Amino acid sequence: MFARLLILLYAIVSYAVFTISFLYMLGFVGNYVVPKSIDQSIDVGGPVNLSEAIVVNLTLMSLFAIQHSVMARPAFKRWLVKILPLACQRSTYVLLSSLILLLLFWQWRPISTPIWQTSGVAAWLLTGIHWLGWLIAFASTHMIDHFDLFGLRQAFVAFRGTEIPGQSFRTPLLYKIVRHPLMLGFLLAFWATPEMTAGHLLFAIANTAYILDDRFH
Repeated sequence: MFARLLILLYAIVSYAVFTISFLYMLGFVGNYVVPKSIDQSIDVGGPVNLSEAIVVNLTLMSLFAIQHSVMARPAFKRWLVKILPLACQRSTYVLLSSLILLLLFWQWRPISTPIWQTSGVAAWLLTGIHWLGWLIAFASTHMIDHFDLFGLRQAFVAFRGTEIPGQSFRTPLLYKIVRHPLMLGFLLAFWATPEMTAGHLLFAIANTAYILDDRFH
């Protein structure tokens, strides 16, 4: 019973860390509220070295991509189940992903060179598309099984001492129109901005490349 309670608490903590990282990401990408964002740094030191900024930012995004890709592989899952209960696997994936995201937000080097700037109706339109993207991303997780996706369902089932039931393949709502609405939402949120900087563009291109490579391979 104690072990099952630990699994449940672990899943809740993992979900809490995910929630923090997701909420911070809204501010990070959109330059809202948070102290350090994709274009704004709390560092008041000297000017950012461009080559250093590119290397650091690409390394951070590569770390996230590698973690996602490796932990999604069946061979890794078979190895992981030898050291962690099956009910912990998804929570572990979510926790590590969230921690790497927080590391990225912390260590990101803004590159403020402007690529495009808009105002008036165009700026409002791009801002609207940006928030539509986040709405699609969030809503798409609830169109399938939000709590299964982030490891809570598995932990609650294990806490009750029952087997994790299988799930049939479904294509609800947006999934009938778009194969991966979650990724579509991310792409809209990353690209739709009234003010695009070189750092933001690097972030958008790198994440788009990863999403397309992951979806089509």
